[in-house]
Amino acid sequence: MSNATDNSLRTRLNHIIFGWESPGGKLFDVCLIWAICISVLVLMLESVEWIVRDYEPWLRTAEWTFTLLFTAEYLTRIYCAERRWAYVKSFYGIVDLLSILPSYLAFFIPGANNLLIIRLLRVLRVFRILKLARYLSEANLLMRTMLLARRKIFVFFSSVLVLSVIFGSLMYMVEGPAHGFTSIPKSIYWTIVTITTVGYGDIVPQTILGQVISAAAMLTGYSIIAVPTGILTAELAQEMQRDRHRRHCPGCKRSGHEADAAHCKHCGTELPAPKP
Repeated sequence: MSNATDNSLRTRLNHIIFGWESPGGKLFDVCLIWAICISVLVLMLESVEWIVRDYEPWLRTAEWTFTLLFTAEYLTRIYCAERRWAYVKSFYGIVDLLSILPSYLAFFIPGANNLLIIRLLRVLRVFRILKLARYLSEANLLMRTMLLARRKIFVFFSSVLVLSVIFGSLMYMVEGPAHGFTSIPKSIYWTIVTITTVGYGDIVPQTILGQVISAAAMLTGYSIIAVPTGILTAELAQEMQRDRHRRHCPGCKRSGHEADAAHCKHCGTELPAPKP
């Protein structure tokens, strides 16, 4: 009798905690996300000096309340999971564990509780609640595009690195330690900051020749800054074209359909849903 009751309890908890279609599951997930967001807000407030000075006991109480709450939730997930070890090793299982460990590690390692910001990763569960999983196909498309373009991007960044070394070496020879260019690596750092148009201003060329080289580096930066975008855009267009050719009509067997097309544009037959 006790085993039957235990199994019934585990089943009900599993439907609430791991399910999202039932009203109880949706309510649980919404409450969980609110708790995660508030706990992260508490952590951020702890970094504000005047708030800590006036409200530290309240913040500590809130932090430990959420930690104990998430610990109980994690243990309950292990208890009611259909495949416990699979959950523990899964992405969400690891994130759930990492979201509570820092509070306990803080007893042995000062400042470890700052790692509680990992809790924000748990908000990824919102994909289930808002039923955003259908957008995973678009995410997979972008991922495939980046993988296909990786060699071109590698060649591009290698070229930028070579240019940075050349400009950095020139600036080290022209400006030297007297003007802040104390070494070639530091000069290369200045070149990368200049080419990427960030311009921190912590190192500034003083000589006329150095300023000429600096201007050349800036113009080079503006010339090449759009190259990665062009590479990804071209690869993305090709991958989208390949995606269209992967969708075949079950009626006329023709391809070339858009990802959001519901019917064949040639014969009107209903199309199968695109695979993510």
